[in-house]
Amino acid sequence: MDDLDRLADLLDRRNVIVLSGAGISTDSGIPDYRGPSGAALRKHAPMTFQAFTRDPAARHRYWARSHVGWPLMRGALPNVSHHAVAALEASGAVSGVITQNVDGLHSAAGSRDVIDLHGRLDRVVCLDCGGITARDEVAGRLDEANPGWRSRPGLVNPDGDVDVSDDDVARFVMVDCEACGGPLKPDVVYFGENVPKDRVDESYRRVDECAALLVLGSSLQVYSGRRFVTRAAERGIPVAIVNQGPTKGDDLADVRVDAPLADVLIEAAGMPAGETEAIPAHP
Repeated sequence: MDDLDRLADLLDRRNVIVLSGAGISTDSGIPDYRGPSGAALRKHAPMTFQAFTRDPAARHRYWARSHVGWPLMRGALPNVSHHAVAALEASGAVSGVITQNVDGLHSAAGSRDVIDLHGRLDRVVCLDCGGITARDEVAGRLDEANPGWRSRPGLVNPDGDVDVSDDDVARFVMVDCEACGGPLKPDVVYFGENVPKDRVDESYRRVDECAALLVLGSSLQVYSGRRFVTRAAERGIPVAIVNQGPTKGDDLADVRVDAPLADVLIEAAGMPAGETEAIPAHP
């Protein structure tokens, strides 16, 4: 059996859990961090939790850049790979998705059982009172606070953080929580921040109970996702990895496919050509 046959055999077992990374969203126009379309050329390092919470200037810069990036992220559409995963879930082959992405595209494609491990950009949380607000509502308030403010977006990063000029940042006005006046933060897990324990525990439970773990579009460089591959391997649960380029989980994989994700998933889900052609590509 070649690798694609082995992958099909694992999917035939049903109750497969998908662990997805940034590589699954690149065909939606969202770059990944380390893959072929990676954001390695970004001018700014990814925002850390420590900088966001302790440095008002860093928080100000992030909100200006993120406000520019939000319409681009909100306008992203699920691509063929997201739809293929949803089709595999509908067929019973896949029982759930653990995604490291914050774009919400698995749910938009129709996947029903999704754990957003690192949160979602379409929500905003208050760091003082914990209140949750829709991102669109906060974006509207920011528009009102910044009449006439425009910035030409530079490089778009996977977390919606877009490079803008220092002058544009200086002119940008932030808003605070309407309920308590506390600082607002996109409801995503930043570098240096812990994933909420309940999400981790539920993800471990899903992995422990699955027939196989299928990793899609992740280099597994970050422990947050790699731990589930380690967990599966420790329990003798087969691991399949589909990713372009090497990953830090390759030595634990029972099946390793280095190929374009969409091509592999279209075949795995048995999606007819007419169906894939009807899925819009990113601008």
